[in-house]
Amino acid sequence: MLYLILKAALSGVIIATVSEVAKRAPGFGALIASLPLVSVLGMIWLWRDTRDPERMAIHAGATFWYVLPSLPMFLLIPAMLKRGAPFWVALGAGCGLTIALYLMMTWIGPRLGLRL
Repeated sequence: MLYLILKAALSGVIIATVSEVAKRAPGFGALIASLPLVSVLGMIWLWRDTRDPERMAIHAGATFWYVLPSLPMFLLIPAMLKRGAPFWVALGAGCGLTIALYLMMTWIGPRLGLRL
């Protein structure tokens, strides 16, 4: 249980850090947010829990392919905000687009031989 609390606390500290830094320097906050910290932590926790190189390789490869459909969200949200859309509408549209692209990836990926 302590291990789970540690994982949650560390993950929370990263999110809080991004939020606080972005208040003062949006670009630097974005840089921190763009770092694959969550992915790296996830891999560390997975390795610690399983020590399974095959599982880790599949996880790392799938993470790459799942990052790709999330990227258009980061173009749609600022475009909508610059055109006057409310934040929550832009965020919802970005999340909706990402979900749709994730679904497409889970359907198309295996047909292209990707292990997702």
